[in-house]
Amino acid sequence: MVCSADPVTGFFRTGLCDTCADDAGMHTVCAQMTDSFLAFSSSQGNDLSTPVPEYQFPGLKAGDYWCLCLGRWMEAYQSGCAPLVKLESTHASVLEFVDLDILKAHKV
Repeated sequence: MVCSADPVTGFFRTGLCDTCADDAGMHTVCAQMTDSFLAFSSSQGNDLSTPVPEYQFPGLKAGDYWCLCLGRWMEAYQSGCAPLVKLESTHASVLEFVDLDILKAHKV
């Protein structure tokens, strides 16, 4: 199921949180952005708020959905600022790393 078509997300920019061996970050968690998560991500060196026109990246704002790297979501979870998860659009492989009950507790 599509995570976001506006802005278009996903490793393949199809709107889906699909992955493959080339996706080192595992962009598999469909998450709804929050101000606190965007600030956290920026503090970790990944500014998702600033547009990057040369990559057709509009910059994200609170309320946008985006396919996050599994590791970044887990870091945010451990830091108490994990964004909510759109379960039906999150890749099934996430269950190998995150307990379903944790994901359900962060369900949109």
